[in-house]
Amino acid sequence: MKARLIYNPSSGQEIIKKNVADILDKLESFGYEASAFQTTPAPQSAQKEAARATESGFDLIVAAGGDGTINEIVSGMSPFDKRPKLAIIPTGTTNDFARALKIPRNRPLAAVEMIGKNQTLNIDVGQVNDAEYFINIAAGGSLTELTYSVPSRLKTAFGYLAYLAKGVDLLPQIRKQKVKVTHDDGVFEGEISMFFAALTNSVGGFEKIAPDAKLDDGLFTLILVKTDNLFELLALISMVIKGSHVDDVNIEYLKSSQIKVEPLTDKKMMINVDGEYGGDAPVTFRNLHGHIEIFVNLDEINNDHYLGDEEADLEVVAQKFAEEAEQLKEEVK
Repeated sequence: MKARLIYNPSSGQEIIKKNVADILDKLESFGYEASAFQTTPAPQSAQKEAARATESGFDLIVAAGGDGTINEIVSGMSPFDKRPKLAIIPTGTTNDFARALKIPRNRPLAAVEMIGKNQTLNIDVGQVNDAEYFINIAAGGSLTELTYSVPSRLKTAFGYLAYLAKGVDLLPQIRKQKVKVTHDDGVFEGEISMFFAALTNSVGGFEKIAPDAKLDDGLFTLILVKTDNLFELLALISMVIKGSHVDDVNIEYLKSSQIKVEPLTDKKMMINVDGEYGGDAPVTFRNLHGHIEIFVNLDEINNDHYLGDEEADLEVVAQKFAEEAEQLKEEVK
């Protein structure tokens, strides 16, 4: 069996570079003939290598990096009829996808040990306009512009805090936009400030934004936020930490295998796909059910909700965001 490690040397705190040799040794101990590819700054470097490895008949691709690197690798594999298995070594800033799979984050050797457990799941993959692919979240609206305005070097150095500071700063700027959203059960037509089409429960480090999301049910969790009122948004942030926002009057919370979002005004709506700019609406999302076989930590994943044990760092970040939001609330009174 052949395995190809594709790693982003600049991801997160750049911890992967010192672990490459040990990772290859571990893959060899699992019975793979292992080799490595270091991504470059060239566009779609990881995606092109994943496509080459898939076409060459590799049995396993190991994706080492953040959510962006993993997205590229899945995008490189997905167009082929025969695809290798996938394993991930999360070394990015938020590592949303790894949170959902319960893969150890920023501990490369612990992450590669998941392959030795031989626990896999055929997970869903999202497709945008029958072209791009994503493995965690597609979104649109005011707050989703957050990821475009945080410099890469700041994300690398400060992680969550970079998103935190910019996110709270953007809250007063959020505005609604009239849209038409077509889903499996009908059509929503009205004003929203943002939407999320989620494949996992973890978005932006918050593990309860889609608390009942399943990795392999063929459905997106569609969340429409129907308010741009600052105080209502602040209240929703507090609810998201607990997972109680799904029944709020300002939220439409749906399940759908396909979603079409169409702006009904001339205002541009940018689409965020796994943290990167993915074009402008109108846009159609299609769920590719069970598209990729991936190594996961089944011992830690709850079969109903995929929540597992809350981790201390996530709780601290979520609480800090809420505290910053409450401070903003007081300032604008």
